[in-house]
Amino acid sequence: MKRLLTPVRWLYLIYSIIVFIILMLLVLPLVFVASAFGKVKGGNAIYKLCTFWGNTWFLLIGIIHRNRYEVPHNKNEQYIFVANHISFLDAPIIVASLSQPVRVLGKVEMSKIPIFGYIYRNTVVTVDRGSAMNRARSVRVLKSVIQKGISIFIFPEGTFNETGQPVKEFYDGAFRIAIETQTPIKPVLFLDSYDRMHYASVLSLSPGRSRSVFLAPIPVEGLTSKDVPALKAKVQAIMEAKLIEYKASWINRNALD
Repeated sequence: MKRLLTPVRWLYLIYSIIVFIILMLLVLPLVFVASAFGKVKGGNAIYKLCTFWGNTWFLLIGIIHRNRYEVPHNKNEQYIFVANHISFLDAPIIVASLSQPVRVLGKVEMSKIPIFGYIYRNTVVTVDRGSAMNRARSVRVLKSVIQKGISIFIFPEGTFNETGQPVKEFYDGAFRIAIETQTPIKPVLFLDSYDRMHYASVLSLSPGRSRSVFLAPIPVEGLTSKDVPALKAKVQAIMEAKLIEYKASWINRNALD
């Protein structure tokens, strides 16, 4: 049966790639125009174009995305969004989930992809984790984004979680920025990206459901740099507990016992 399904999977994958490229080429001229309006207005416009791109792609390839809010979510409020990271599909899930002005911290390597890289550079705050100087620059840019009234989005795990645990160890960055800018943390769970596309291969793409769960915001008023470890541990514990509660499929239940 598995062999019989293989040709269908390949046809689906080829179809998905073609649709992705066509949509990218359709939005590219508009991205060129929007980029002339500066980092704030132009960046917000480009993010909306990426939202159209991502939502339309999901619709056409049979991925049905839904947001769930454990508490009411005010899109006019400013947050530092943090989410679990386990799939290449997490990137389009971001734009499917967040319909408010936001800037994402992303890997600099993605900006080198032809055509896609141009759109990526105009939407994402890039970081080279191998360079201390580049990491510091990225933090400065993220802080300036917050000062302009725009939310930011960070994967605190830094890279894919391949541990079998709900999440892997968090980096300090998102929590340090939250405290230094006094911006609340808003955890988000990506529950199905692992099932739609396994982190080991982009060839594993499949149709089906996609869910993002927005948890209650975590305030940081009055916290100082000394509180970074405690804040990080608190957010990680909340996200771990919720991923277990929602029965995230990548969790190795035996490892939790």
